[in-house]
Amino acid sequence: MSGLLRANLRTRLTVLYASLLGAALLLYAGGVSVFFLHNLQEQLDLSLHRDVETVEGALSADRNGELQISSREGEADEDDLDRGYLLEVWSADGKLLYRSEQLRDQPLGAVPTGSPDSNRQHAHSLRLPSGMRLRSISRVHHLPDGKAVIVRLAVSQEPLWHEFWEMVTVLGIGLPVTVILVALTGYLVAARALKPVDSMAQRAARITAEQLNERLHIENPDDELGQLGSAFNATLARLERSFDQLRRFTADASHELRTPLTAIQSVGEVSLQMPGDVSYYRDTIGSMLEETNRLTQLVDSLLTMARADAGRIQLHRVEVNLFDLADETVGLLEVLAEEKHQSILIDGNRSISVTADRTILRQALVNLVHNAVKYSPTNGDIRIRIRETERDAIVEVQDYGPGIPPEHRARIFERFYRVDKARTRAEGGTGLGLSIAQWAVSIHGGRIAVECGPKPGSVFRISLPKTVSTVTTTAGHD
Repeated sequence: MSGLLRANLRTRLTVLYASLLGAALLLYAGGVSVFFLHNLQEQLDLSLHRDVETVEGALSADRNGELQISSREGEADEDDLDRGYLLEVWSADGKLLYRSEQLRDQPLGAVPTGSPDSNRQHAHSLRLPSGMRLRSISRVHHLPDGKAVIVRLAVSQEPLWHEFWEMVTVLGIGLPVTVILVALTGYLVAARALKPVDSMAQRAARITAEQLNERLHIENPDDELGQLGSAFNATLARLERSFDQLRRFTADASHELRTPLTAIQSVGEVSLQMPGDVSYYRDTIGSMLEETNRLTQLVDSLLTMARADAGRIQLHRVEVNLFDLADETVGLLEVLAEEKHQSILIDGNRSISVTADRTILRQALVNLVHNAVKYSPTNGDIRIRIRETERDAIVEVQDYGPGIPPEHRARIFERFYRVDKARTRAEGGTGLGLSIAQWAVSIHGGRIAVECGPKPGSVFRISLPKTVSTVTTTAGHD
């Protein structure tokens, strides 16, 4: 049974609700029984009070002072003892004056002692030596001659208890039957309510990595089970996108790695087959080293993305002045810009700082500026602006290249994604620079976006939470 409870939610729910219902009904039945018994007893007490007054009206004394009972109203017949009344009359000095024959010398309590008023009692229960349960009341009554007597009137409680146990028996039979019927109904209702869960579980069990486009069927998306199914479908959608990205990443990485390796192999094989002088072999080795350098950059980028995906890169946060960081970036790429006779200009606030990992943030800025150098025309300008808003520090990199068509802007930060013609392998790109830049900005709690106006060129904007903002000082640098 314990194994069934652990394995079957329907059974657990049924047992839980049946147990709670049984406990509630048991408490209710107990309360009803106590109330019913108390009510029966109160009715019996009221009847005793009325009948003892009737008995008192039938008592008198003859000329000799002997007790006389003119009527036997209220006293039981011998054949009806279980339902009849029993009577005792005692004198004030404890002498028995009268006792019903049905009592057969069984007293209705102790012999009265003391003053008559001290023997006056409210209705109470007692049991005769024969085992009969009675309800008795004692009253002090003054006879016409002024003599005080103690009247005790009792009635059998057997009919009361018989009626009480009849009700308890009915409850004892009805409660288990009710609980069993409710449990069976609850099990059927639970089975029907959980049927969508079984259906979802069976369908989910059939979904594999090759079938991530499958979705669970949801009958009612507004209830709890529908919300669960919707959450599972959303998880499947995220997994499908992740698997698609992984497949594309694997395919693109393989292609990117194969290209320089093929070039190195081809150059090497041709060089071995053709004789040449020192200058020829120098050019051959230089070409191979160039491809090796591309391969090294690609592997470094892949390792960076792999560590980023695994969350294994620890940030070493320091206060970084953005103007100084831009100046450092320009120094790294100045040689490439000079080859195309380009100028890189920096202007803006020299005092804006953020708390960041200097190396990682510099890598993001280097990638953006490197892209600007690659795609800007010869003799063109590249501008880096440092500014701030109320909450953010902003770095903008503007180029005057061909720009990015609207249909490509939403995907340029994807890994290995290239815009046709403007992003070719011939220009040395790997398609990972913007992805690395986006990751480097996001782990600092920032955002990166691109804007392209009607004129040629693009503006890449990095927004970072700022830490220090002092008086603005505008400067220029080239």
